Amino acid sequence: MTHAERDTRQTIVDTAERFFRDIGYQKTTVADIAKSLRMSPANVYRFFDSKKSINEAVLERYKREQEEAMIVIAGQDRPAADRLRDILETSFRLNVARFAGHVRMQEMVCAAMEESWDAIIAHIERFDAVLRRVVVDGIANGEFRDIDPVQATGCIRTAMTRFMHPLLINQFECLPGPSADEMISFVLSGLEARPPRG
Repeated sequence: MTHAERDTRQTIVDTAERFFRDIGYQKTTVADIAKSLRMSPANVYRFFDSKKSINEAVLERYKREQEEAMIVIAGQDRPAADRLRDILETSFRLNVARFAGHVRMQEMVCAAMEESWDAIIAHIERFDAVLRRVVVDGIANGEFRDIDPVQATGCIRTAMTRFMHPLLINQFECLPGPSADEMISFVLSGLEARPPRG
């Protein structure tokens, strides 16, 4: 792909994101995107074979932003507990900023879950891999108790789902329960190594 083609592809994604945010994924057509760009739909289809693949590209940008932020934190020379807290807080903050109160953006996520489940699973696997790296560090340096890192990672993600899943952030907001910060503290206390009983 040439530089000009990459730019065109990026412009299509930018335009699609704006339409998805303003009128919603379901109401947006490839023809709408093409017309806004003064292109033919056939030209858009040169870069994306369907509206579904355009949606995947929009979501991929969001997921990449989150994953890159997590990777930077995971690689820092700090205690594992501090890094894990920052990763979970950062993921929560990014998802709230992107999706909380944005019904049309949540619609886009619903479409991805129905049409592009493999892409969602791939993101979860990359998310888990970063968490697992920090958990392994914490076990190795004695901060965390000796547990199966794979199982621990799955438990952490599951515990934080209501604070990270784009569709659940709003739904759980009005229900009684812990705050994100309280849940993160609870998760960390469950990982913490404890001195042997005398």
